[in-house]
Amino acid sequence: MRRREKFVLTAIVLSLGLLAVQYVALEQRYWAVLILSVISYAAATWALSEDLQRIELAMLVPIPALFAGSVGLFYFLLPANIVSRFTILGIFGVGVYALLLTSNILSVAKGRTIQLLHAAHAIGLFFALIVSLLITNTIFTIHLPFYLVGGLVWLSHFPLVITSLWAVRLTKSIEGIVWQTSILLTLLLVELSMALTFIPISAWFAALFIMSLLYLGVSIIRSFLIERLFTRALAEYALVSLFILILFVAEFPLK
Repeated sequence: MRRREKFVLTAIVLSLGLLAVQYVALEQRYWAVLILSVISYAAATWALSEDLQRIELAMLVPIPALFAGSVGLFYFLLPANIVSRFTILGIFGVGVYALLLTSNILSVAKGRTIQLLHAAHAIGLFFALIVSLLITNTIFTIHLPFYLVGGLVWLSHFPLVITSLWAVRLTKSIEGIVWQTSILLTLLLVELSMALTFIPISAWFAALFIMSLLYLGVSIIRSFLIERLFTRALAEYALVSLFILILFVAEFPLK
């Protein structure tokens, strides 16, 4: 079976799995999402099995599983409307296929540069942001204590951060600088998430702030890793940070 055929089959099977989760008893749905994530990891490993190295099992394969888990959790929050649910189901299938294609490009690109590599980086970061937004929104929606919020943000975001940074150089092992910056950025995300539990803002805005910090942090560190952190780039990131701060100030008094 060709790779693209494997990707299509995996996307269809996981989409059916996401649909099946909705028919599980409410008290068992979180376990069902966990099972879907495990199945997604196994399915992605099978789909990407050709020339898949050990480092890629840890860096490339977990993202489709996290994507499946985040959409599965978000699916619970949707209204009981068949149109909206099947729309998300279709988007999920396309997303799984796109993630597998992206992972395949990164796998092929190790040790050499290919034209689609920059596109793969952009798509990978886009899906990392989507996963962050959906998971963080779910975490804040269920109103957990601040320490549990911090723990869940760490568990869900550290893989997103370290895989996004490792993909810049596609090394055979995780470099020390990638470990250090990943831990530092994740700690910042955890601290912000715990602080936001004490501020009266909506779950969506809290998730957007976490996602924004993830985007800024990963973008800045990526520029540093490829030695392109120029003054102009820093100025652009500073403007984005200012815009986010203005949104925060504008939102805070309304809650």
